[in-house]
Amino acid sequence: MTHHQFLQQAIQLAVDNVKNNQGGPFGAIVVKDGEVIGRGVNTVTNHHDPTAHAEIQAIRDACNYLQHFQLDDCIIYTSCEPCPMCFGAIYWARPKKVYFACTKYEAAEAGFDDQFIYDELDLPYNKRQIFMEKLNDDEKLAPFHTWMNAIERIEY
Repeated sequence: MTHHQFLQQAIQLAVDNVKNNQGGPFGAIVVKDGEVIGRGVNTVTNHHDPTAHAEIQAIRDACNYLQHFQLDDCIIYTSCEPCPMCFGAIYWARPKKVYFACTKYEAAEAGFDDQFIYDELDLPYNKRQIFMEKLNDDEKLAPFHTWMNAIERIEY
């Protein structure tokens, strides 16, 4: 199959998701060696889960299929340019490529505008819309020290 045929599958997932009243107009697939190993659609409203974006769902599905937390040698096809959350998840999953159909600007025209999040990332903590403050604690490094001293750990 071609990149456009795989992308069409992601787009069709998004269209069907809307038609079936399952959630937002987003779909994604993960492909490895020419085989679809993960699928996802936006189910934010159905599952009352703000993280249930198509790319996240497809990554979870593919990782479950592979029984691994990374998508080595995989390609993600998604109906829209990933939002900041999905962008981060994609980088953590480490696929080799991502192909998308609509841009974030086209998504914004349809009412899905994430520009405020991109803007928030560049602001100092005390200037963000959601209050954030770094608190100092004597034990703040304990989780990292425990991790670094763990004999059995899986690096990622």
